[in-house]
Amino acid sequence: MPGIPLGVLDLVPVPSGATAAGALRSSIDLARQAERFGYARHWFAEHHLNPGVAGTSPAVVLALTAAATSTIRLGSGAVQLGHRTALSTVEEFGLIDALHPGRLDLGLGRSGGRPPGPPGTVSPPGPPAAGSAARTPAPVTGHRTAGGLLIPPGFSFAALAGHPRVALAQKLLMLPGARPQDYEEQVEDVLALLRGDYRAPDGTEAHVVPGEGADVQVWILGSSAGQSAEAAGRNGLRFTSNYHVSPATVLEASDAYRAAFKPSDELERPYLSVSADVVVAEDDASARELATGYAPWVRSIRTAEGAIPYPTPDEARALTADWTAADHALVADRVDTRFVGSARTVADQLERLQEATGADELLITTITHGHADRVRSYRLLAEEWHRRAPARPAARTGTTT
Repeated sequence: MPGIPLGVLDLVPVPSGATAAGALRSSIDLARQAERFGYARHWFAEHHLNPGVAGTSPAVVLALTAAATSTIRLGSGAVQLGHRTALSTVEEFGLIDALHPGRLDLGLGRSGGRPPGPPGTVSPPGPPAAGSAARTPAPVTGHRTAGGLLIPPGFSFAALAGHPRVALAQKLLMLPGARPQDYEEQVEDVLALLRGDYRAPDGTEAHVVPGEGADVQVWILGSSAGQSAEAAGRNGLRFTSNYHVSPATVLEASDAYRAAFKPSDELERPYLSVSADVVVAEDDASARELATGYAPWVRSIRTAEGAIPYPTPDEARALTADWTAADHALVADRVDTRFVGSARTVADQLERLQEATGADELLITTITHGHADRVRSYRLLAEEWHRRAPARPAARTGTTT
């Protein structure tokens, strides 16, 4: 794609009245369509105990999707390393790369827990993978704009750290007594296993087959100016800053990544992707109608209920009919920063996002109740983006130096 590339971030949403099987078939079809529309990448997020999201294992979903597509890059947005090992991650992606070489993006996220602190302390939840609920507090205290881009007040999920559903998810995802590995150490282990130069402290070698030498692009996804951004920079990796998850901290995360960046064999300078929630229709009013279900869906995540099956516009209006001011405030930052409208309206907003962040790519996540509406949204945006491409300078590819 000429100009700034667009990618797809797919949560594999389950609409109300549908099944997980139907959601998976829709996401595989969307990837086929995205390939035809000219999108650069199609990534799958990881979520657990969410009735309205079927993407529990990015590796499994992208393996199924790789067999149904031929050219589009496929990947994770992101694998949650808090409850996985470096070895299992490299083995999973190595298996897929063995049959679909040169098409995989291994996106790594820090969700799922941190190494515990000293006895008697409670570690707060780490920054989430794309689309996840928990995140760190943001430093922003009021609305502001940056180059026309809305930066809302920060939002914290620290109060949910002890919620029974959050605790249950952590319990079910972790083996009893397991201690999560330090995140940056885990990233370094992933890279060493892929390169084939992993050594244990006693000098013992580990070689992953398949996996070692796999032609996989490694990305890190993050929502704050913390360990994820710094790990991506110090290791010379590509980084995705999650505006759609934490719009309050997108600039800080992007700046922290660039400040920490050190050239690597893979990249000689930083390479940044930024995500955005988008709904496009033939006109602004139609798009707003399609986007009606977003507020109650976000609320279900932020109350630790777990993402509900995505409602129809009428169902959404019924769900929000008796909302209080506190309910609206709970989701305001996400609703206010969603790009909704005609292709022209949304493309204008995406250009502001790109200019404000200096992004090399943009990652688009779209959820609607109807699959045809979601496909149409991506098609209309791609057509408008292609139309504008000659007016924009060509982007770097983000492959290798």
